[in-house]
Amino acid sequence: MAEERVVHVLVVDDSLVDRTIVHKLLKASAFKVTTVESGKKALEVLGMEEEKLDKPTVKDHDVDIILTDYCMPEMNGHDLVVAIKDDSHMKSIPVVIVSSEFNPQRINRCLTDGAEEFLQKPLKVKDLEKLRSYVNPAVPVPKIGTKQKAVVDLMPESNEAERLPHLAGVAVA
Repeated sequence: MAEERVVHVLVVDDSLVDRTIVHKLLKASAFKVTTVESGKKALEVLGMEEEKLDKPTVKDHDVDIILTDYCMPEMNGHDLVVAIKDDSHMKSIPVVIVSSEFNPQRINRCLTDGAEEFLQKPLKVKDLEKLRSYVNPAVPVPKIGTKQKAVVDLMPESNEAERLPHLAGVAVA
């Protein structure tokens, strides 16, 4: 049976507590997770900064999606979206912004400038499927052994009195 490809998420958040919670939530849902504490670190990890750190980058490790907080020092989530979407090699990576603040103008600006989604904190389990939906696997995974619904005609073929089916051990009214 073919296995689904593991989705690799780069989580960007200046709050250690939020990074830890999101990391555990994603890992529990079978995502591969890399975390960094700032937009600048995210650019370094993606190999987009000229000043390389001695740390390994994930540029060749196929980051599938970036999940970033909006409110961060130095470089906010919007600035990170713009930097990624302006880079010809990185612009295809979907970016999802999360924030505890609901600001319609901020949300519209982020979506207009390239963010796939703007989610409200705290991140919920149902949001994880949204993250998966933004990632298109390189090779479609065949679904083996899936159940198919079959239409069963229970209408009598004639105008005779309707006969109810008899199933052993089941009372049918």
